Amino acid sequence: MSEKRLQILDPKQIQQKIDRIAYQILEDNFEEQEIVIAGILPQGSNIAIRLKAILDTIAPFKSKLINIELQKHISNLNFKLDTPIEECTNKVVILVDDVMNSGKTLAYGFGVFLDVPLKKLRTVVLVDRNHKSFPVTTDYSGIALSTLLNEHVDVQLTESGENDAVWLG
Repeated sequence: MSEKRLQILDPKQIQQKIDRIAYQILEDNFEEQEIVIAGILPQGSNIAIRLKAILDTIAPFKSKLINIELQKHISNLNFKLDTPIEECTNKVVILVDDVMNSGKTLAYGFGVFLDVPLKKLRTVVLVDRNHKSFPVTTDYSGIALSTLLNEHVDVQLTESGENDAVWLG
């Protein structure tokens, strides 16, 4: 396997993608009173934090951030939330992750909300790799990449945003 990596997105491009997604979320939920942005730990939460910060400045609605920790390597759905799931009842939930490859992580993320009556559930990914094994689509994505199965997409996000990058290797 080659050690070469190709930078797909730089810090400025990543921020532009996140800004655009935030405006799409605003357009689709303009009449809501409050939405829930659910970030899948670790990187999905980093993107969710940035989306919330933008929405807090541009949207007329409130946005609440929750973090989801999924254990994806077992056959049963096992998750932890930092907020009671009941706080999502009758609200729009935006499920956020960094990369969608097979769709498994987002499918597990859907499972978290199966027993909760929601207005709607939407998905956000920064990178959509188009290798779905599960019937999952994204509602908002920063970039769609048609990659080889053996290639890896690495998303690096920092708090400051200065050293952000998306790499293909």
